[in-house]
Amino acid sequence: MKKLRLLMLPLFAIAFLFSLTAAKAQENSEWPKVISANDGSTIKIYQPQPESLSGDILKFRSAVSVQSPNDTDPTFGTFWCVATIATDRDNRIVHLINTRVPNLKLSSDSDVNHINYLKTTLESQLPQAGIEIPMDVLLTQLDNNAEQNKLAQNFDNNPPKIIYASKPSILVLIDGEPKMKRNPSWGLDAVVNTPFTIVRNNDGQFYLYGAKHWYKASSATGPYQPAYNPPANLNKIASAVDAANDAQAGYSSSADKSDDNVYTGYSDIIVSTQPAELIQTSGQPNMVPIDNTSLLYAANSNNDIFLDTNTQQYYILVSGRWFTSNSLNGSWRYIPATNIPADFAKIPEGSPKDNVLASVPGTYAAKEAILDAQIPQTAKVDRNKAAADVTYDGEPDFRPIEGTNMQYAINTASSVVRYGNLYYTVESGVWFVAPTPNGPWRVATERPAEIDIIPPSYPVYNLKYVYIYDVTPDWVYMGYTPGYLNTFVYGPTVVYGTGYYYRPWWGNYYYPRPFTWGFNMMYNPWYGWGVGFNYSFGWFNIGFGTTIWNGWVGGWWGPRIYHPPYCWSPRNYGFYGRNAGFYARRPIVINNNRFVTNNIYNYRHDVVTSNRIVYNNRNVNIRNDRYNYNNSNIRNNNFGNNRNVRGEHVQPNMPSNVVRENNILSDRQGNVYRNEQGRWEQRTPQRQWAPVNNNHPEVIHNLERQQAMQQRGQMRFQNFQMNRPAPAQRFTPAPSRGGGGGGNNNRGNRWGH
Repeated sequence: MKKLRLLMLPLFAIAFLFSLTAAKAQENSEWPKVISANDGSTIKIYQPQPESLSGDILKFRSAVSVQSPNDTDPTFGTFWCVATIATDRDNRIVHLINTRVPNLKLSSDSDVNHINYLKTTLESQLPQAGIEIPMDVLLTQLDNNAEQNKLAQNFDNNPPKIIYASKPSILVLIDGEPKMKRNPSWGLDAVVNTPFTIVRNNDGQFYLYGAKHWYKASSATGPYQPAYNPPANLNKIASAVDAANDAQAGYSSSADKSDDNVYTGYSDIIVSTQPAELIQTSGQPNMVPIDNTSLLYAANSNNDIFLDTNTQQYYILVSGRWFTSNSLNGSWRYIPATNIPADFAKIPEGSPKDNVLASVPGTYAAKEAILDAQIPQTAKVDRNKAAADVTYDGEPDFRPIEGTNMQYAINTASSVVRYGNLYYTVESGVWFVAPTPNGPWRVATERPAEIDIIPPSYPVYNLKYVYIYDVTPDWVYMGYTPGYLNTFVYGPTVVYGTGYYYRPWWGNYYYPRPFTWGFNMMYNPWYGWGVGFNYSFGWFNIGFGTTIWNGWVGGWWGPRIYHPPYCWSPRNYGFYGRNAGFYARRPIVINNNRFVTNNIYNYRHDVVTSNRIVYNNRNVNIRNDRYNYNNSNIRNNNFGNNRNVRGEHVQPNMPSNVVRENNILSDRQGNVYRNEQGRWEQRTPQRQWAPVNNNHPEVIHNLERQQAMQQRGQMRFQNFQMNRPAPAQRFTPAPSRGGGGGGNNNRGNRWGH
C-alpha cells in the first residue's frame, strides 16, 4: 500500500501541473482581454481577426472598446496591429512578442492626442496582456479570412445598361414589368414596383409625377411627354406626395429654386425595366483639362465623365466602379480600379473632380475610405424591450444558401436565415433569434456560425456586417459596418452594392431587394454614399420609404435597409482641401436642418446609441460562435453600471460657436508661418509677421498642403456636426420597404385578385 501511495504521488503531481497548464491555457484563450490605462480608462480587446501571416509577422485587426472613468458606456472602434510572434509548437500556441499599432479608429473620438495615447498604450501593453492564440484557431481564422476575401471579390461587375443623354433627362426605373395595385386613397391604380409615382388615370392614360411636374404616356413604360394641363383629379396625388416628402424628409420646394444646380423644368423621361444608369451632359460634352494630367473631364455634367487623351478612351465612375468606352454612346466595359490610367491619382485635392479620389487605389482618400469602412456604429440593445416584427406572404418559404448549411426566407420583407434548429433575423441593425420562423423573437447573443461565408449573390449578404460584441444580463452590445448599408471594401477601394440583381418576391405582396444600379450613387468623404445630382427630392414617392397616410407604404430600397441620402454638387471645388466655411450648406434640395442621419439605431426606441462623430460610422466584426472558443467568459466582463442606463436616444454633441484659430504652421527648418485671411506670413526674428515672398511659390504650396492635411480630419467632423439635423421630428423607416405605388398594410404591396 505504501508503494502504491508513493507511485500515486507523481501521478497526482503530473495531474495537478496539467490542470494548472490547462487552466492557464483556458484563461489566455478567453476574450475580451482587459487593459487598464494610466489615465484610468478600461480598454477591452476583442478576439483578433488575422489578416495575414508572413514568417513571424502577423497582421491583424481587432475590435476594441474604451471606457473612461467618467463615461457610463464604452466607445467602440477598431485597431490594426503588426505583431512579431513566437510559436510554441509543442503546445501549438502563438505568443505576441512585440507590437506596433499603425491605425486606431473610434466611432466617437476624433481627438488626435487621445488616439495617439491609446495607440501607445496598446503597443506597450499588448505583449503583456496574455494574448495567446491557439495555432489551430489562427490557421482556421486565416483560412476563413481568405474565404471571406474571396467571396468579397466575387461581386458582379458587369455593367448595367448605360444610357447617355445630352439634355436634361431622368431615368425612371421599374423593377421588372410594371405591377399595378389599386390605391384607395388616390382612387387610381398605381405602379408599385418602382420608387416613382406612376398612376393609371380613369382615361386609361399613365401619368408620372416628379419635381412638381406631370408627364403622360399610353403605357407605364412610356414614352412620356409633358402633361401641361393634367386632369384635376391628379392634384390630390401631387399634394399628397409633396406633403409626404415635406413632412418626412425635410424637403422644401424653395431649396430647389435657390440652388442653381437643380433643373426645375421638364425633363426627358427614360424608362428602364432592367438595371441601368444614366449619364448626361448639358449639351455636347465640354471637356476641360485637369492640371498636370492627360485627363479631361466633362465640366457640364454632374456625372464623373473623363477622357484620357493618351488613349482617347472615356471613363465613368458609377457606384464606385470604373467603366470605359471609346464613345459616350458606345459599349461600356468594366475596368478594375487598379487598371485605370495612373494620372487619376494625380487629380489635385480641392479640384472639381477630386471626389473620385476615393475610388483611385493608393490615394489618401481611398485609404481613408477603406479605414472608415471598418469603424462600427454601435449601440447597446435592451434585452427585455427590443422586438422584431417578421411577417411572410403565406407560409415561410426557405431556400438553401450555396456553400453553407443555412437557408434564407424568400417571401418576406425581412432578412431571415435558418441555421440548425434556430432562425435569425436582423432588424435595423439588431440581431434576433427564434425557435420558429414566426418567433417568438428575442435579442440574440451570438450570430450564426456560417454568417461570414454567405456569397454576395444572395440578398441576405449584408447580414454578415452586423456584429455582436458583448453581452450583459440586461444589454447586448451590437454594431454594424457600412456593408450592412450596401457599402463594401472591394480590393483597394470601396464600392456601392454587390452588382447582383436580386429577384424580388412576387406573390400577394411585392418585396423589393437591395440595389446597385439606377440612381448614380456617389461617394462623399463625410456621408458615405448618396443618390446622384440628377434627382431633386420630389422625384421619389413618399419620402424614401416612410410609412404615410392610411398605412400606405412607399419607398423601394430593400428589406429593412438604410435608404441613401441625396448627393450635392461640388460646384467649383472638390470634396478635399476646401475652405471649412464652404460646408455650411446642406446637400442640394434638402432642408438645412432636418434630413441626413447615418445612424439607423436612431430609429429604434429599444437601444442606446451615440452620434458624437458620425461622418461615416464604419466598422468591424468580433462575436461569432464559430471562433470564439470560450464565449461564456464575455458575459462576465460587464461594462460598468449598464443596468441603470435608460433606453433613450443620446443627442449628438453639437459643435461650439466659438472658433479657435488653428492657422500656425512650421516647416522642417523650424520657420514659423501663419495664414492670415488667406495670406501667408512668416514670423521674423524681430517677433513680427512679414508676408511670404511670392518669389517662393514652393513654400506657399507646401504650407497649403500641410494645412489641408491638418484640417481634413477636423473638417469632416465639424462639417457633419454643423450640418447635422436637429431631430425635431422622427423619420421612421418603412418596416417592409414596399413599392412606390403603395400597399394596404405594413407588410408590403398586396395585389388584388
